Amino acid sequence: MNQRTEQRWAAIVLVVGAPALLAILEVFHPHPGDLLKLDLSTWLAVHYLQIPLFPLVGLAVVVLLRGRTDIAATISRVAMFVFGVSYTAFDTAAGVVTGVLVEAARASDNPDAWRPAIEAVWSNPIVGGSPLMAAPLLAALGGVALSVGAVTAAISLKRAGSSWAPVALLALSSFGLGIFKTHAWPGGPLTFAGIALAGAWLEWERSRKSV
Repeated sequence: MNQRTEQRWAAIVLVVGAPALLAILEVFHPHPGDLLKLDLSTWLAVHYLQIPLFPLVGLAVVVLLRGRTDIAATISRVAMFVFGVSYTAFDTAAGVVTGVLVEAARASDNPDAWRPAIEAVWSNPIVGGSPLMAAPLLAALGGVALSVGAVTAAISLKRAGSSWAPVALLALSSFGLGIFKTHAWPGGPLTFAGIALAGAWLEWERSRKSV
């Protein structure tokens, strides 16, 4: 296998694998009710794994744009950087920090004494995760950045000669987080599965053209 072939396969693994893994992971994301009664082991495992996967999904879309230098591609790269940073920061606080506090509360003699601290993180307007409030700033910013990045990537790739179906799938899938207002089921799995499928389709078209 020559270097060019190795690079192409590495790109395909990232473009398809990162969003596909995140889509599968999000199926297991618990829907919180009473935070002190979380399925804590699953909650923490999901949120620790999301820390690398969110930025890798942003990078996967950027890799789709390799060789593209138009304005749409540049906007997409910037937007995917914003998505990776903001969504990772949001999910670390709302997910990991909340889980660690719940874990400490359960280990104490008085778990309810920890509730104000847990709720302070969970309801924070910047990093919180409560579905009972408008989207926290970092989550909203990340969701918008994902949509902007995917739509502008689709525009650039269409200009490069990609067919309508995969670029439309890439663009439309990116709105799942905003429509469902969650990265748990169904928002996350549908969003990232769509991006994975679109990426596989676009890479298949690219390989056919190179042949």
